[in-house]
Order: sequence, then structure tokens, then C-alpha cells
Amino acid sequence: MSTSISLKQINKLAIPALIAGVSEPILSITDTAIVGNIDINATESLAAVGIVGAFISMLIWVLGQTRSAISSIVSQYLGANQLDKVKSLPAQAIFIITSFSVLIILTTYPFAEHIFKLYNASDLILNYSVDYYKIRVFGFPFTLFTMAIFGAFRGLQNTFYPMIIAIIGAVSNIILDIILVYGIEGFIAPMHIKGAAYASVAAQVLMALFAGYYLLKKTEIPLKLNFPFNKEIKRFMLMILNLFVRTIALNVTLYYGSAFATSYGKAYIAAYTIAINLWFLGAFIVDGYASAGNILSGKLFGGKEYGLLIKLSNKLIKYGIIIGIIMAIVGGLFYYPLGTLFTKDPLVLDAFYNVFWIILAMQPLCALAFIFDGIFKGLGKMKHLRNVLLFSTFIVFIPILFWLDSLDYKLYAIFIAFTFWIIARGIPLIIKFRQLFLPLAQKA
Repeated sequence: MSTSISLKQINKLAIPALIAGVSEPILSITDTAIVGNIDINATESLAAVGIVGAFISMLIWVLGQTRSAISSIVSQYLGANQLDKVKSLPAQAIFIITSFSVLIILTTYPFAEHIFKLYNASDLILNYSVDYYKIRVFGFPFTLFTMAIFGAFRGLQNTFYPMIIAIIGAVSNIILDIILVYGIEGFIAPMHIKGAAYASVAAQVLMALFAGYYLLKKTEIPLKLNFPFNKEIKRFMLMILNLFVRTIALNVTLYYGSAFATSYGKAYIAAYTIAINLWFLGAFIVDGYASAGNILSGKLFGGKEYGLLIKLSNKLIKYGIIIGIIMAIVGGLFYYPLGTLFTKDPLVLDAFYNVFWIILAMQPLCALAFIFDGIFKGLGKMKHLRNVLLFSTFIVFIPILFWLDSLDYKLYAIFIAFTFWIIARGIPLIIKFRQLFLPLAQKA
């Protein structure tokens, strides 16, 4: 077996994955931009979208790791020319993960108010957060279903159909957001923040329907649930467990960022919401190349092509740094117009502009961290990812955040801590990768 790792081959996987990945933050950014410009309590609505978005992102990232686990196992079996042995795995994984999602709805829905009080939400922001969440949460199982199918496509070295599905979801969300939030005079009354929630759920349902259709029509992987469980289900669950712990650590970071920003006042949480959503957008752009690393590394590892694996990592380091620099430059060119897309509140804009430069400066570092995240997921080395996130969150991020917060740095504290967190994630993975695979490549 020979696998191409030319720039053309990487881009063939990365660019559709990039477009598909960007759809996830676009769903949140669309809500943020449109809600931030409504004519009634825009700042409070924007803050609520940010708080709920942080919590829902936590849920999705905890259980959405199914995508990485499925992709890793399927790509490794594809590389070893033994795909038939894992065809039953995706349907079983979807069954497990959607069952968990229903359980989470049942356990969080009645306690939404208590959950968002933990984020320091109060008064009107708390009311809006509860209203928004109690609608948005019903899209959760559909999102996880779609992400699991995306994992199967990635394992098959196909990012084209996830891109199509993601475009459908993003476009439908934007259209429905405009219609439901602002209303259509004489036909639909403005629904404000609730309209944004309904739009997101509708888009998630639509994406799930198309994902199921394309998987059944374009691949040989069935959606019919069969028992007994596939022999790889044990490794799949172990991967999920390690990624679960890793993602809990990641979301501790996001929780503290959101909670501290909320405690500074509504202008700060609104500014933080804009900044963090733009940061997520940058992360998902880089995720296209992280996905290429995920997809190709799994196949190369399964085929024992260690020399090509090292070559792949070197190329992705170079491309990641270039992409990070380009994003930082583009963000700098549109520094002030970007803020006004989301709000006209001068206090919010002032707080946002004060810290946005830190997010731009982080981009090359983020690119390296996210790309090696993707490579390690493709290799199935989830234990290393778990340990790195535990270290970077509890030994690096939290102490730095509390220290800088005590100096009254406010949003500076949060985003400087994020920068060191990213460095602590990326460098250990690069070192570990080379320790593991340079000796194997030299022996090959």
C-alpha cells in the first residue's frame, strides 16, 4: 500500500474538512452576531448565548469524541486492508452515544437555572440563558449522530460529504436565524433569543438527516444496529474514556474562562463571547489540517509506514504555522470591523478590542497544538492527549488565571492564561510524537 502525503493530497482532505469544521462555530457565531444586534436587551441576550454556548460546547466536546475514536479505528483498519472487520462499529457507537445524550437531556433540563447560576448568570441574563438552553438542548442528540457519521467518513479518507452536510447546516441556520430572530412582518413575530435557539435545532436535525442519507448511499457502512458488539468496541470505549477525561479538563478551562468573564460584568462576558467565538472559528479553520493529520496518520499507522508518518508531521508543522500567521494577519486587517459585526455597545467593543490582539498572536501556537491533537487521535494515542490536557489545565491554566485575576487583569488574565495553556498542549505532543516514531522510521 502507498499513501500520498503531497500538499495536494493533504489539501484534498483538509479543505473540505476545514469547511465542514467551520460550520460548527458558524452556528454559534451566527447566533452571536444576530442576537447581538436585536433591538431589545441585546447585550443581555448576547451574554446568555455565550454562557449557554460554553455549556453546550462542553457537552458536545465530551460526547462528540466519538468522531475521533471511530475515525481512528476505521482508518487503521483501512490502512491494514481489513475494513470489513469494523463495519458494524459505527452503528453501535452511535447507539451508545445517542443514548448518553438523551440521559443528559433528562438530567440537565430540569436544573437549567441552577447550572447557569454556576456560570455567575443572574437576573435577565439568567432568564435568557434558561430559555435559550431549554430549546437548544434538543438538538444535542442530532449533533452527536452527525459527528459520529463524520468520524466514519473521515476513517474512510472522505471529507467531501461531511463538507456538503455542514454547508447545508450552516446555510439553513443563517436563514432560519434571520427569519425567527427578527421575524417577517405580517407573517412571523420576532422571537429574539428563542428564535436563535429554534434555528440552531432545526439546522442540527437537517444535518443529521443528510448525514444518515449520505452514509447509507455513498458507503458500505450500515446504520442498522447489530449484536454482539464488534471486537473493537472495548478499544473504542477506552478511547472514549480517555477522551472524556481529556475533554472534562478542556471544559474546566472553558468554564473558568466564562465564569470569570461573567463575574466582571455584562460588558465583559459579552466581549468574551465575541472573542471566544472568533477563537473557536480560528481553531476550526486549523482543524481542517488537524483532520488531514488525523485521517492520514491513522492510515499510515495501520499500514506501518512510519517514515511517511514523520514526513506527514513535518509538512503539517510547516502548513500549520503558515495558516496561523495568515489568520493573525487577516484578523489584524479587520480588527475593528469584526467587533462591530457583533455589537454596537461601546463598552463591549472597548473590552473586546483590548484583548483581541492576544487571540491573533496565539494563532500559530494554536495551529501546532490542534494539528498534533489530530495526529494523536488518528494514532489512537488518547492516553497521551488525556495527560497533556490534565497538565495544561490544572498545572498551567488555572494557576496563571487565578494569579493574573488577583492582579485585576480581567479579560487579559483569561486570554494570557489561554496562551500558556495552548503552549503547554502543543510542545509536549510534538516531543512525544518524535520520541515514539523517529526510532521506528529509522528501523523501517
